[in-house]
Amino acid sequence: MSVASATPREILIATIADLLTGVRLVAVGASSPIPAAGAMLLRARNEARGLTQVRIVVLGSREHNFFTNGAVELFDCAAQGRVDAFFLGGGQIDGQANINLVGTGDYPQSSTRWPGSFGSAFLYYVVPRVILFREEHSPRVFVEKVDFISAPGTSEGLVRNGGPYALLTGLALFDFDKARKRFRLRSAHHGVSSTDVRANTGFDYDEPADVPTTAEPDADTLALLRGRVTGELAETYPQFAGSLAAERAA
Repeated sequence: MSVASATPREILIATIADLLTGVRLVAVGASSPIPAAGAMLLRARNEARGLTQVRIVVLGSREHNFFTNGAVELFDCAAQGRVDAFFLGGGQIDGQANINLVGTGDYPQSSTRWPGSFGSAFLYYVVPRVILFREEHSPRVFVEKVDFISAPGTSEGLVRNGGPYALLTGLALFDFDKARKRFRLRSAHHGVSSTDVRANTGFDYDEPADVPTTAEPDADTLALLRGRVTGELAETYPQFAGSLAAERAA
């Protein structure tokens, strides 16, 4: 099995598994198949290596969710410091890691409305490793300043255990510097240049002189992803699991 045969989405999934290294409990939203796959890959990889057991909560799943009271239990566990990692996205994300899940335009007369903030602000404050994930990477999503702050990336004068840990997109991986309140480009994915990333990002960020290429999964990782993990995904995300196989065959 060739490492070069990894598809773009398999690289995203493997990158998420790496970003979750060391966590014990990770929660994933109901519409997040790629983050869920990354969490499942970490669990499978840890078990294969005899490492720390990883517990996963995929909201909306029967098999991969040990909560009995849905989001209420998620918020309760997060408040107790028992959730190590969570994923947030947004219709807009800006350079200070603020996210917008409400809509575009001058609120409350928003020209476009999205589903809403749900518990994003709360979880952003209390979960220590929040990974921002959005597959689309365009100036439409990554803006200089969000139109509405559903959840702030940083908070002045407040004790805050949680916050942005990294930003992963279809083009690149960023770290977030909480002290400087800025993203820093860690790597660009295979076939993507740093110029491509800059051209598709509406906010400013830091980057090294030589931008590395995002690491691709090795053969053992791909075997787990294409076998056990795809099978586990099919319970909650059957269409996505099928699309992974179709992308590999294309």
